[in-house]
Amino acid sequence: MDLNRYIDHTILKPLTTLEDVKKLCMEAVEYDFAAVCVPPPFVKIAKTFVGSTTTKVATVTGFPFGYSAIEAKVAETVLAIIDEADELDMVANLLAIRNGDWAYLEKEIATVMPLVRNKQRVIKVIIESGILLEDEIIRCCELYARYGVDFVKTSTGYAEKGASVEAVALMRQHLPAGIHIKASGGVRTFAFAQQLIHAGATRIGTSAGVALMKEAAQAHKTEN
Repeated sequence: MDLNRYIDHTILKPLTTLEDVKKLCMEAVEYDFAAVCVPPPFVKIAKTFVGSTTTKVATVTGFPFGYSAIEAKVAETVLAIIDEADELDMVANLLAIRNGDWAYLEKEIATVMPLVRNKQRVIKVIIESGILLEDEIIRCCELYARYGVDFVKTSTGYAEKGASVEAVALMRQHLPAGIHIKASGGVRTFAFAQQLIHAGATRIGTSAGVALMKEAAQAHKTEN
């Protein structure tokens, strides 16, 4: 398992500095991580930091609570694309999920998807699985599967509970094979990352990417 290619090396703190973003990007390039995930204002500069490497630049929309209007999410999506973000992690409207307003959620994804597809970007829809009921997770998987999103993502990292092996396994059970799962929120050890990957995650969102790689190397050394 090439752990590095699973990792979205992430910094989304409200007080993130340019130096933080530069350090994140340099680490991502050094370890050949799948992507960096940065706040929207840092997308352009992150693109210059990662350059022509295989590391993609991701950013967030509707973050972190998901309840911004569809029009706001459209505007954020357009700006992220203009700034050349490769991947967009969009928070679903959690209020709509909890209130069972599936028509609103369908309108939201139906409005955003053409923008993403027309520019051949990757979209990951964050559903905050740690605070949803099991049937809500299943309904989300069914909805986003119909629209062919690239990933369904467990968490923002801002709720009281992040990724869990159980939620990833449930999502994998109810998503087509072609739709990936990104597990994020509280992934701070190599052992936990491994468990999430074995449950079906193909991306790991974490601010501890370097620590995970060092743990993985140590575990490999111990095995041999």
